[in-house]
Amino acid sequence: MRPYRPGDRDAVYDVCVRTADAGGDARGIYRDPDLMGDLFAGPYVHLAPELAFVLDDGERAVGYAIGTADTAAFAEAFRREWLPRVAGRYPRAEAPRTPDDHMIELLHTPERMVLPELADHPAHLHIDILPEHQRAGHGGELMGELLAALRRAGAERVHLGMLTANTGARRFYDRLGFHELKVPDPGPLTYLGRATGELPHRRNRPETGSA
Repeated sequence: MRPYRPGDRDAVYDVCVRTADAGGDARGIYRDPDLMGDLFAGPYVHLAPELAFVLDDGERAVGYAIGTADTAAFAEAFRREWLPRVAGRYPRAEAPRTPDDHMIELLHTPERMVLPELADHPAHLHIDILPEHQRAGHGGELMGELLAALRRAGAERVHLGMLTANTGARRFYDRLGFHELKVPDPGPLTYLGRATGELPHRRNRPETGSA
C-alpha cells in the first residue's frame, strides 16, 4: 500500500471499471471504457491526490481508496475544474435511457453528492480492489490509511454510497464499523457512515466489496 502517483491513473481506471457492476466487471456495459473512471475515480485523484492510496502488487495498482474531506467543496471543484476537462467527451441525452446516458447525467450533476441528511458526515470515500486481491486484509489497510488521512484533513466523520445489491461490500463495511445513514428515496444506494477514528481490530477477517 502506498500513496497514489500520477502514473497510476490507467491502473486505477481499470480497477474502477472492473469493479463497477455491483463489485463485478462493468467492461462492455458502457460504450466508453473510461466513463466510470472519469466519474468515480479521476476527479478524486485530480482534485484530492493527497487523499488517494493504492494497493500495489509490485507491477501496478490493483486497488485504491480515494475520497474528499469536504463533499460540498468537492462538488463545487468538480463542476469548476473537473467537468470542463471531460464534458465534451460525454454529451448529455435529453431523455436518459441507456446505461451510458444515466452515468453521464450523474457526471454532469455533481451537486447530487451534497445531501442535507449527510451534512454531519462531510467527507466521503470510494474503495475498490480487484477480486483476486480481496480477502487478504488489504481493504482494511487501505481504509485505515484513508480514514487517518481524512482525520488529519479535519474531517471527523465520513460517508459512502454503495449499491444495495452489493451484499459483499455491505458485510465488509459492517465489519469496519460503518452504520446505515437514513436518506429519503436513496434509489439503488445505501448510505453508510462512521467516524474517521481507528478501525476495530479485525484479526485478518476476510473481506470483499467496493464502493
